[in-house]
Amino acid sequence: MTKLLDVKNLSVSFGGLKAVNQFEIQIGSQELVGLIGPNGAGKTTVFNLLTGVYTPTEGSILLDGNSLIGKGSNKIVNMGVARTFQNIRLFKNLSVIDNVKIAFQSQMKYSALAAVLRLPSYWKEEKLFEEKALDLLKIFKLENFAYQKACNLPYGEQRKLEIARALATEPKLLLLDEPAAGMNPSETNELMETIRLVKEKFEIAILLIEHDMSLVMGICEKVAVLEYGSIIASGSPEQIQNDPRVIASYLGESD
Repeated sequence: MTKLLDVKNLSVSFGGLKAVNQFEIQIGSQELVGLIGPNGAGKTTVFNLLTGVYTPTEGSILLDGNSLIGKGSNKIVNMGVARTFQNIRLFKNLSVIDNVKIAFQSQMKYSALAAVLRLPSYWKEEKLFEEKALDLLKIFKLENFAYQKACNLPYGEQRKLEIARALATEPKLLLLDEPAAGMNPSETNELMETIRLVKEKFEIAILLIEHDMSLVMGICEKVAVLEYGSIIASGSPEQIQNDPRVIASYLGESD
């Protein structure tokens, strides 16, 4: 499998506290990887480093051989990295379809003048991206909600909309930050199928942060375990479930 993401010796400190320490991970071009660990282990900090929110104090991040270090978040999105957030960040007073269309912004080529004057080039592109947005919504069975406000969607559907919006940027790597947070078991099972569908249909890599171990072990091909900002174990779900370091991290050392 072709290596898509290659992270080596990644570290960042805040006020003398090393939040991430010598973090390393490699992800193949169509691989689904879980990143787990106790609260405060540094998982979301890793996502913030990968997406340009934070600048590492040392280490390297390569996507398809190109460095992401020092790039702004917008540039990193254009290079092929998209993410969702633990706390849903939709434009809740906009329609469902407008939430998706916003993500197509960098692909729209009409000028500001064409938009103001509503020239044919404006309407042509607006129609094109309206259709593309609807196609994405159909994949997530959200097309019937397209012209409703995003805030009126059930919680689980809002999660799906956030993933659909991320996919509109045409990523090579999708970062999902606790997508099952707040979901009941039925919604979580549906989410698992959605993530499988996304990986297969869009042929992308996915890095998933999640506390729901049934979800992680049920869909991930590889799992990495983070503790105090450092990777303590990495391997198949079966290997991770039986790793004594992981058991100690989650349950505490036995006497």
